[in-house]
Amino acid sequence: MLGLPDDIRAFLFDLDGVLTQTAKVHAAAWKDTFDGFLRAEAARSGGSFVPFDAVADYDTYVDGRPRLDGTRAFLRSRAVELPEGTADDPPGTRSVHGLSSAKNDTVLRLIREQGVQPYAGSVEYVHRLRALGLPSAVVSSSANCRDVLRAAGIEDLFDVIVDGVVAQREGLPGKPAPDTYLAAARALGVEPARAAVFEDALAGVASGRAGGFGAVVGVDRTGQAEELRRNGASVVVADLAELIEGASA
Repeated sequence: MLGLPDDIRAFLFDLDGVLTQTAKVHAAAWKDTFDGFLRAEAARSGGSFVPFDAVADYDTYVDGRPRLDGTRAFLRSRAVELPEGTADDPPGTRSVHGLSSAKNDTVLRLIREQGVQPYAGSVEYVHRLRALGLPSAVVSSSANCRDVLRAAGIEDLFDVIVDGVVAQREGLPGKPAPDTYLAAARALGVEPARAAVFEDALAGVASGRAGGFGAVVGVDRTGQAEELRRNGASVVVADLAELIEGASA
């Protein structure tokens, strides 16, 4: 079925890096936020400034994770302890919530300035699913998911959206836990074994494997095919157009 086993009957897509070209925007926003913080910490402590790596650190600690979890994971990697703070902390507050708010403000500004472009191969793939009457969902840790889908002009292509807002409301742990993908499969009325997960993040393919999904498609936009396989991808492609071409061959 479109490059996947015929018993796959539901299709669950990550947003950033799979459907839309926003992963690089998130990486830039994280770098801007963490570099500003790390410079201030180095000046404060007299230590050395080691910048955030927008590839290695992004892939390892923040990509695919809920914003607060990404902040915590990266700070742990640098042995930095901050107070948790509260959701009311303004951007720039020296807290987990303050840093996370600063990142969110930056990514929203970049999206307003640059717009949002979907991946053509992904849009074509979803259109093929709709023509076949097969259900699909977007599963994203982002609280801005609907805004991004709307800006990209693809919000109406999906039957279910499980985003950061839904996860918080329902108490669902974020990726690499499988809970958000499992919630999307339930909403579509399909067992995980008959659903496919599409992810570009290492945490995302790990969540697909943990959930026992019938297929986990790793979308390799940045040259990390082997890492995607090691973390749980059963199939790796550079673009979803490859699945369409393979099914047509």
